[in-house]
Amino acid sequence: MRKTLLFVAGILISVLTMGQNRPDPKPAADTFEKFKVAMAGYTFAKFDLDKTLETMQKCDVHYLCIKDFHLPLNSTDEQIAAFHAKLQSKGVTGYAVGPIYMRSKEEIDKAFEYAKRVGVNMIVGVPNYELLPYVDQKVKEYNFHFAIHLHGPDMPLYPDAEDVWNHVKDLDPRIGMCLDIGHDTRNGKDPVKDLEMYHTRVFDIHIKDVTGNTKQGYSVEVGRGIIDFPAFVNMLRKVGYTGKCSLEHERNMDDPFIGIAESIGYFRGVIATTAKHNK
Repeated sequence: MRKTLLFVAGILISVLTMGQNRPDPKPAADTFEKFKVAMAGYTFAKFDLDKTLETMQKCDVHYLCIKDFHLPLNSTDEQIAAFHAKLQSKGVTGYAVGPIYMRSKEEIDKAFEYAKRVGVNMIVGVPNYELLPYVDQKVKEYNFHFAIHLHGPDMPLYPDAEDVWNHVKDLDPRIGMCLDIGHDTRNGKDPVKDLEMYHTRVFDIHIKDVTGNTKQGYSVEVGRGIIDFPAFVNMLRKVGYTGKCSLEHERNMDDPFIGIAESIGYFRGVIATTAKHNK
């Protein structure tokens, strides 16, 4: 099975290293899953929007979580319209904004108004713990979903899914988490079990792989680390997850493109092979 998956990844790698246009204009076959493969904007922290969209087009990825280095929080309505037009020209939809860090009520206000002007109904955010009651108020006011991004052992805020759950379980049900499966793993957790346990509050997912379940574990291409992706994909189906699974590639960020293609290829290969196995 692993050889089959790596073969799929190799096909996508070869596509990515070719010219601007795909050799075959036909899109990748629909897997008919309730969830969609997407891309986290942070993957392209060192590249402009044009390069981002070019890469997504070559990988047949059509959903983007928008980072503010591609569309600043102070963007004008004209700039936002031009941004969406550029995404549309490449067959990409911006489905959320973030992660956005929030250390004051003013920053929360700005983030919610930004998301409203951008035209999305979900914010991936990292508010200080003491600001959660104010986030609760804003979610009720705007009718947005708010997905708190967890960060593993690297920072004290929201280290894993359990921590997010404990802080939001008594808040508005539209406040939940962006389950970063790599960071969750690096904090000693099992993202498969956490998805099952907390799925009612999982609104977004960041896909990555890591080498270990401690702080010393680091990001690698999907399929090269310790995360059990077949089990994770099957759990997505079991809980009926309908959101996005966004690759957040954090390896070789000066030249990430081969790793992006390999990771997307492997993840799609897992989706395809586990679907066949479950029939």
